[in-house]
Amino acid sequence: MSGGGGGGGGETGGGLETPTLDREAAGLLRDISEHGGYAYAAMSGLAAGGDVRAAEAAREMAWEQLHSGPWHSVLPAWRDAYSMACLHVARLHYRGGELKEALRVLDLGLIMGGTLLKKDLEAAVEKLSAEARGARVSGGDEGGEEAGGLDRRLVREGIDRDKVLRILPKKSLSIKSVAKRSALSLEGFLREFFLSGCPVIITDCMSQWPARTKWNDMDYLKTVAGDRTVPVEVGKNYLCSEWKQELITFSQFLDRLQSNDPSAANRTYLAQHPLFDQINELRKDILIPDYCFAGGGELNSLNAWFGPAGTVTPLHHDPHHNILAQVVGAKYIRLYSSSFSEELYPHSETMLCNSSKVDLDDIDEKEYPKIMDLEFLDCILEEGEMLYIPPKWWHYVRSLTTSFSVTFWWSKPESSADS
Repeated sequence: MSGGGGGGGGETGGGLETPTLDREAAGLLRDISEHGGYAYAAMSGLAAGGDVRAAEAAREMAWEQLHSGPWHSVLPAWRDAYSMACLHVARLHYRGGELKEALRVLDLGLIMGGTLLKKDLEAAVEKLSAEARGARVSGGDEGGEEAGGLDRRLVREGIDRDKVLRILPKKSLSIKSVAKRSALSLEGFLREFFLSGCPVIITDCMSQWPARTKWNDMDYLKTVAGDRTVPVEVGKNYLCSEWKQELITFSQFLDRLQSNDPSAANRTYLAQHPLFDQINELRKDILIPDYCFAGGGELNSLNAWFGPAGTVTPLHHDPHHNILAQVVGAKYIRLYSSSFSEELYPHSETMLCNSSKVDLDDIDEKEYPKIMDLEFLDCILEEGEMLYIPPKWWHYVRSLTTSFSVTFWWSKPESSADS
């Protein structure tokens, strides 16, 4: 096993190969040392030689640097250093036969690490995921037959409108509905909605997505992603004091979805995560809508939103054009024009200035009187429908069932500075 300048160590003969790390290790370690990471460089050298404790120590040092201040202030070199340490640790776990632990560490590298070693991480994940699936097949743990023929769908039935109205904010579904168009042409989208900045629901545009059938199948999701580690939010919503974040496996997340725990404090939500950058098998199940290239723009991000009934995203706005694609389940969405920002009482704190102080589920009419008579649009977004949300339009979202959605954010070239 070669030293790779104290940080490489690509393997052959069934090990984890890391060609990018082997090529870039020496330069990365010099960069880290120039920023005071001498101890990290020393531990990385020992890790490349097979020292498990040194590998874990290097990963811990890089982890501390990632959490030493605001995320945007973290030096890119330290993010790459974290990826490097994760590759070392994963290689040693894999060599010891600890497949799931190796996969967990690689996922942490993808989630928290930099871009330099991403290809090595992805290749290692692909190799280990294939081996994990093979082990499940040979062990008879593939599919849902062992469950006695139980229905393994995430969502089994539609919604009861009368029951839904009892849990929605006041005046819901009684004022003005979002316009709905079937198989809207790109020209029609540009002319009628994009240029005028108006929301629209587009139907019949997701029939070619494999996700439309596959993602409602618990067994499929566990097979392609069950062993992967993902970040989730736990609690009512991000504006509540008890809200927190956790790292759990996708299988653990699916089990929580099925537990039917009604308490908001334990509600678990996989929210605004670039899941499809991390898990390529799921990325293959969706297609980027042509609408996302309207105005000559380019895609900024592609994110997953996956959670139980009752999950709420509070009233807020985003700087991008947004297509919200509803793959599994249904959501209620309320929209206020960007011209109403003052009347929606945004938070004064910089980090929350795009979020409203108003809790639409329990409006304090004395504290926030201006919102009571504001005009809004709303809708129930059903499976297979897409909603276009223009930039800066305020929106509140509530899952009416278990829900798996995808958002496509894009910006026009002249607005790229806002993104």
